[in-house]
Amino acid sequence: MKLKNYQYLLFDLDGTLTDPKLGTVNAIIHALNYYGVTEMKLDLVDRFIGPPLIESFQKYHGFSEEESSLCVKKYREYYSETGLYENYMYEGVDKMLENLKSCGKILILATSKPEVFAKKILEHFGLLRYFDFVAGSELSGDRIHKVEVIQHALNEMGIRDISKCLMIGDRMHDILGARKAGLDCMGVLYGYGTREELEEYGADYLAEQVEDIVRILSC
Repeated sequence: MKLKNYQYLLFDLDGTLTDPKLGTVNAIIHALNYYGVTEMKLDLVDRFIGPPLIESFQKYHGFSEEESSLCVKKYREYYSETGLYENYMYEGVDKMLENLKSCGKILILATSKPEVFAKKILEHFGLLRYFDFVAGSELSGDRIHKVEVIQHALNEMGIRDISKCLMIGDRMHDILGARKAGLDCMGVLYGYGTREELEEYGADYLAEQVEDIVRILSC
Protein backbone atom coordinates (compact mmCIF):
# COMPACT_ATOMS: atom_id res chain seq x y z
CA MET A 1 0.00 0.00 0.00
CA LYS A 2 1.37 3.40 -0.98
CA LEU A 3 2.06 5.55 2.06
CA LYS A 4 -0.39 8.39 2.52
CA ASN A 5 0.32 11.68 4.23
CA TYR A 6 -1.29 10.85 7.56
CA GLN A 7 -1.86 13.87 9.78
CA TYR A 8 -3.67 12.17 12.67
CA LEU A 9 -2.07 9.17 14.37
CA LEU A 10 -4.24 7.18 16.78
CA PHE A 11 -2.25 4.97 19.14
CA ASP A 12 -3.31 1.95 21.12
CA LEU A 13 -1.77 1.83 24.62
CA ASP A 14 -1.26 -1.72 25.93
CA GLY A 15 1.21 -3.63 23.77
CA THR A 16 1.92 -0.56 21.64
CA LEU A 17 3.30 2.14 23.94
CA THR A 18 3.66 0.19 27.19
CA ASP A 19 3.81 -3.44 28.33
CA PRO A 20 1.15 -3.98 31.04
CA LYS A 21 1.67 -7.71 31.53
CA LEU A 22 2.72 -7.84 35.21
CA GLY A 23 -0.06 -5.55 36.40
CA THR A 24 -2.58 -7.38 34.22
CA VAL A 25 -1.59 -10.79 35.63
CA ASN A 26 -1.81 -9.62 39.23
CA ALA A 27 -5.15 -7.89 38.68
CA ILE A 28 -6.62 -10.99 36.97
CA ILE A 29 -5.45 -13.18 39.84
CA HIS A 30 -7.06 -10.78 42.31
CA ALA A 31 -10.33 -10.96 40.37
CA LEU A 32 -10.33 -14.75 39.97
CA ASN A 33 -9.56 -15.29 43.65
CA TYR A 34 -12.93 -13.72 44.44
CA TYR A 35 -14.56 -16.73 42.74
CA GLY A 36 -12.19 -19.21 44.35
CA VAL A 37 -10.13 -19.71 41.21
CA THR A 38 -6.59 -19.96 42.56
CA GLU A 39 -4.70 -20.91 39.41
CA MET A 40 -4.28 -18.40 36.62
CA LYS A 41 -3.82 -20.01 33.21
CA LEU A 42 -0.66 -18.21 32.21
CA ASP A 43 -1.12 -19.11 28.55
CA LEU A 44 -4.27 -16.97 28.58
CA VAL A 45 -2.67 -13.82 29.97
CA ASP A 46 -1.57 -12.42 26.61
CA ARG A 47 -5.10 -12.86 25.27
CA PHE A 48 -6.44 -10.54 27.97
CA ILE A 49 -4.24 -7.69 26.77
CA GLY A 50 -6.17 -5.67 24.22
CA PRO A 51 -9.79 -6.91 24.14
CA PRO A 52 -12.48 -5.65 26.55
CA LEU A 53 -12.01 -7.39 29.91
CA ILE A 54 -15.64 -8.39 30.35
CA GLU A 55 -15.50 -10.37 27.11
CA SER A 56 -12.25 -12.10 28.07
CA PHE A 57 -13.57 -13.27 31.44
CA GLN A 58 -16.58 -14.76 29.67
CA LYS A 59 -14.59 -16.33 26.84
CA TYR A 60 -11.65 -17.77 28.74
CA HIS A 61 -13.16 -18.59 32.14
CA GLY A 62 -16.77 -19.36 31.27
CA PHE A 63 -18.28 -16.69 33.51
CA SER A 64 -21.73 -15.27 32.87
CA GLU A 65 -22.06 -11.60 31.93
CA GLU A 66 -23.00 -10.75 35.52
CA GLU A 67 -20.06 -12.72 36.94
CA SER A 68 -17.71 -11.15 34.39
CA SER A 69 -18.90 -7.66 35.34
CA LEU A 70 -18.02 -8.38 38.95
CA CYS A 71 -14.65 -9.77 37.85
CA VAL A 72 -13.95 -6.50 36.07
CA LYS A 73 -14.85 -4.62 39.24
CA LYS A 74 -12.48 -6.79 41.29
CA TYR A 75 -9.79 -6.46 38.63
CA ARG A 76 -10.02 -2.68 38.88
CA GLU A 77 -9.78 -2.76 42.68
CA TYR A 78 -6.22 -3.98 42.29
CA TYR A 79 -5.37 -2.30 39.01
CA SER A 80 -6.42 1.22 39.96
CA GLU A 81 -4.13 1.31 43.01
CA THR A 82 -1.20 -0.92 42.07
CA GLY A 83 -1.52 -2.73 38.74
CA LEU A 84 -1.41 0.28 36.45
CA TYR A 85 2.08 1.08 37.74
CA GLU A 86 3.28 -2.53 37.28
CA ASN A 87 3.99 -1.60 33.71
CA TYR A 88 6.90 -0.45 31.60
CA MET A 89 7.32 1.71 28.55
CA TYR A 90 8.75 0.06 25.46
CA GLU A 91 12.23 1.35 24.76
CA GLY A 92 12.26 4.28 22.37
CA VAL A 93 8.55 5.13 22.62
CA ASP A 94 9.18 8.59 24.06
CA LYS A 95 11.68 9.44 21.31
CA MET A 96 9.30 8.05 18.67
CA LEU A 97 6.43 10.24 19.87
CA GLU A 98 8.71 13.26 20.08
CA ASN A 99 9.86 12.71 16.48
CA LEU A 100 6.29 12.39 15.24
CA LYS A 101 5.26 15.60 17.02
CA SER A 102 8.24 17.41 15.51
CA CYS A 103 6.96 16.31 12.09
CA GLY A 104 3.69 18.09 12.80
CA LYS A 105 1.62 14.97 13.47
CA ILE A 106 -1.41 15.17 15.75
CA LEU A 107 -1.28 12.29 18.23
CA ILE A 108 -4.36 10.71 19.77
CA LEU A 109 -4.58 7.84 22.23
CA ALA A 110 -7.34 5.34 21.42
CA THR A 111 -7.53 2.54 23.99
CA SER A 112 -10.19 0.19 25.32
CA LYS A 113 -8.67 0.75 28.77
CA PRO A 114 -10.67 3.14 30.98
CA GLU A 115 -9.73 6.69 30.07
CA VAL A 116 -8.95 7.63 33.66
CA PHE A 117 -6.35 4.82 33.91
CA ALA A 118 -4.89 5.59 30.49
CA LYS A 119 -4.23 9.22 31.44
CA LYS A 120 -2.54 8.16 34.69
CA ILE A 121 -0.28 5.73 32.82
CA LEU A 122 0.72 8.30 30.21
CA GLU A 123 1.41 10.83 32.94
CA HIS A 124 3.43 8.27 34.92
CA PHE A 125 5.74 7.71 31.95
CA GLY A 126 5.90 11.37 30.94
CA LEU A 127 4.03 10.72 27.68
CA LEU A 128 0.82 12.67 28.24
CA ARG A 129 2.38 15.87 26.88
CA TYR A 130 2.70 14.35 23.42
CA PHE A 131 -1.01 13.65 22.99
CA ASP A 132 -3.58 16.11 21.72
CA PHE A 133 -6.45 13.94 22.95
CA VAL A 134 -6.90 10.79 25.05
CA ALA A 135 -9.84 8.52 24.27
CA GLY A 136 -10.69 5.43 26.29
CA SER A 137 -13.59 3.49 27.72
CA GLU A 138 -15.84 4.59 30.56
CA LEU A 139 -15.75 2.89 33.97
CA SER A 140 -19.50 2.40 33.54
CA GLY A 141 -18.81 -0.10 30.75
CA ASP A 142 -19.67 2.26 27.92
CA ARG A 143 -17.39 2.70 24.89
CA ILE A 144 -15.37 -0.48 25.40
CA HIS A 145 -15.00 -1.49 21.74
CA LYS A 146 -12.17 0.00 19.71
CA VAL A 147 -14.43 1.34 16.95
CA GLU A 148 -16.43 3.25 19.58
CA VAL A 149 -13.24 4.69 21.06
CA ILE A 150 -11.97 5.72 17.63
CA GLN A 151 -15.25 7.36 16.66
CA HIS A 152 -15.36 9.20 19.99
CA ALA A 153 -11.85 10.55 19.37
CA LEU A 154 -12.67 11.64 15.82
CA ASN A 155 -15.87 13.36 16.95
CA GLU A 156 -14.22 15.17 19.86
CA MET A 157 -11.34 16.31 17.66
CA GLY A 158 -13.69 17.39 14.89
CA ILE A 159 -11.90 15.23 12.32
CA ARG A 160 -13.90 14.76 9.13
CA ASP A 161 -11.26 13.63 6.63
CA ILE A 162 -10.51 10.11 7.85
CA SER A 163 -8.17 9.49 4.91
CA LYS A 164 -5.62 11.47 6.95
CA CYS A 165 -5.97 9.15 9.97
CA LEU A 166 -3.93 6.05 10.85
CA MET A 167 -4.61 3.66 13.74
CA ILE A 168 -1.48 2.08 15.26
CA GLY A 169 -1.86 -1.00 17.47
CA ASP A 170 -0.71 -4.53 18.17
CA ARG A 171 -3.86 -6.68 18.04
CA MET A 172 -6.63 -7.67 15.65
CA HIS A 173 -9.04 -5.50 17.67
CA ASP A 174 -7.10 -2.40 16.61
CA ILE A 175 -7.32 -3.40 12.95
CA LEU A 176 -11.01 -4.34 13.15
CA GLY A 177 -11.84 -1.12 14.99
CA ALA A 178 -9.94 0.92 12.42
CA ARG A 179 -11.64 -0.86 9.52
CA LYS A 180 -15.11 -0.32 10.97
CA ALA A 181 -14.32 3.37 11.41
CA GLY A 182 -12.93 3.61 7.87
CA LEU A 183 -9.30 4.12 8.91
CA ASP A 184 -6.05 2.58 7.70
CA CYS A 185 -4.07 0.64 10.31
CA MET A 186 -0.46 -0.09 11.19
CA GLY A 187 0.27 -3.23 13.21
CA VAL A 188 3.28 -3.36 15.55
CA LEU A 189 5.07 -6.69 15.96
CA TYR A 190 6.80 -6.01 19.28
CA GLY A 191 3.51 -6.16 21.20
CA TYR A 192 1.10 -9.04 21.81
CA GLY A 193 -0.22 -9.72 18.32
CA THR A 194 1.59 -12.08 15.97
CA ARG A 195 2.53 -11.33 12.39
CA GLU A 196 -0.01 -13.94 11.31
CA GLU A 197 -2.79 -12.25 13.28
CA LEU A 198 -2.02 -8.78 11.96
CA GLU A 199 -1.65 -9.96 8.37
CA GLU A 200 -4.80 -12.07 8.55
CA TYR A 201 -6.90 -9.09 9.65
CA GLY A 202 -5.38 -6.83 7.04
CA ALA A 203 -2.93 -4.39 8.61
CA ASP A 204 -1.85 -1.91 5.93
CA TYR A 205 1.66 -1.59 7.37
CA LEU A 206 3.76 -3.60 9.83
CA ALA A 207 6.36 -2.15 12.20
CA GLU A 208 8.76 -4.67 13.69
CA GLN A 209 10.33 -2.24 16.16
CA VAL A 210 9.29 1.04 17.76
CA GLU A 211 11.68 3.03 15.57
CA ASP A 212 10.10 1.51 12.45
CA ILE A 213 6.94 3.57 13.06
CA VAL A 214 8.88 6.78 12.44
CA ARG A 215 10.72 5.24 9.48
CA ILE A 216 7.54 4.00 7.78
CA LEU A 217 5.87 7.40 8.27
CA SER A 218 8.99 9.11 6.89
CA CYS A 219 9.45 11.38 9.92
